[in-house]
Amino acid sequence: MNTVQIIALVTAIAWASGINLYATIFILGVVGHYDYVNLPSQLDLLSDPIIIGVSGFMYFTEFVVDKIPGLDSLWDAVHTFIRIPAGAILSMTAVAGMDPVIEMTAFLLGGTMAASTHTTKSASRILMQSSPEPVSNWTASVSEDLLVVAGIWAALSHPWIFLTAILLFICMLVWLLPGLIRILKKSLQSAKVMLSRLNNSLTDDSEII
Repeated sequence: MNTVQIIALVTAIAWASGINLYATIFILGVVGHYDYVNLPSQLDLLSDPIIIGVSGFMYFTEFVVDKIPGLDSLWDAVHTFIRIPAGAILSMTAVAGMDPVIEMTAFLLGGTMAASTHTTKSASRILMQSSPEPVSNWTASVSEDLLVVAGIWAALSHPWIFLTAILLFICMLVWLLPGLIRILKKSLQSAKVMLSRLNNSLTDDSEII
């Protein structure tokens, strides 16, 4: 792979990991295992049948959970501590063996990119919770999965097009970021209020007993 292809692949891995980590690992594992594309040798471990099987199972689990309003946001909250570090580690792994500066740069940029897509996804799902029709969750979930597949394919087949699209995504994200942060803060505050009410309710019930 040439330099542009490697940059596109590293960016795609981080970007896609923030949306659906398990789908990203599964797709890369399958295309590498069946030699559809020549991935960097550092990513050969993703082609192991065990990795493919586990990532496939976890992707199926997320596919189901991601369709259930409320539960999808809880899943995203837990995966804040999984997707972001995994995106950073996978990005660094893709350039392992190169200059340490390149590895550290890939790690930092990979984590940042994974965090940006994860935050965007989480905030958009919170907005959808106010939608009266459940089809919105299904539509968003399937669209995200297709986006991951399309992004990885574009990075491997048309790296320049993918990098251009990512640049546009970053510009849009910078514009939307203040609003996304406000949405997440409001959601956290609402969650704290609900937990406080639940705790007070349980305390009152225990006193009555």
